Amino acid sequence: MAEYTFYTNPMSRAQIARWALHEAGAEYEQVLVDWTNKPAGLLAANPMGKVPTIVHHALDGDRVITECAAICAYLAEEHPGAELAPHELERADYFRWMFFAAGPLEQAITARSMGFEPKDARAEGMAGFGSYARTIKTLESLFVDGRDWVCGERFTMADVYVGSHVDWGLTFGTIPPSVDFVAYAERIQARNAYKAAKAIDNALIEDMKK
Repeated sequence: MAEYTFYTNPMSRAQIARWALHEAGAEYEQVLVDWTNKPAGLLAANPMGKVPTIVHHALDGDRVITECAAICAYLAEEHPGAELAPHELERADYFRWMFFAAGPLEQAITARSMGFEPKDARAEGMAGFGSYARTIKTLESLFVDGRDWVCGERFTMADVYVGSHVDWGLTFGTIPPSVDFVAYAERIQARNAYKAAKAIDNALIEDMKK
C-alpha cells in the first residue's frame, strides 16, 4: 500500500494537492472521483465528498486530511527532508500568506465570479475579504520588495498554495496579469514537481474528453 490514498478529480482544486504530493516526494495511490458516483471510501473519509481528500496510512493508523491549505501544510511537516516547511524566521510570512490565499483571496475571487461585490463599507466589513480590489492590492504587496517566493529567497509549501491561486487566476482571468504575478507564475511553472504533477492531470483531462 502506498503511503497516501489521494482522492482526486483533475478538474478541481485537487491539482494543488497533487503538486504538493510531488514536491514532498510522497508515495501515493490516486482514486479518481466521478462527481455523479462518488466512491464509498471518499464519503467515509470526508462526508462532504469533496476533493482533494488524502488519507495518510501512518504507522499509528489512518489520518484524513481535507482542504488544500491543510493538505499542503501537513505534507510539509510530514516530509521534513523536502525542506518545504518554514524555518523559524519564515513562519510569519508562511502562515500569513497561505491562509490569506485560503481565506480572503479565494473568497474575493469566488464572490466576484458569481457577480457579488460588497456595495459599501459595512458590506465590505461583513464580507471578510473587504473587496476584490483591496484583496488583489494586498497580494501584490507580497512582491513589492522584489522577493521571489512567499518566504523570501526560499521556495516553501506556501508557494504551492499561493502559487496555485496565482497560476490558476492568470490562466482564467480572475487575477490581473501584472508583471510581478506573471513572473511569479513563471518561476512556479519551472519547477520539476509542478511539471510532473501537471502532466498527470493534463493527461487525465484529455482522457476525460474522449
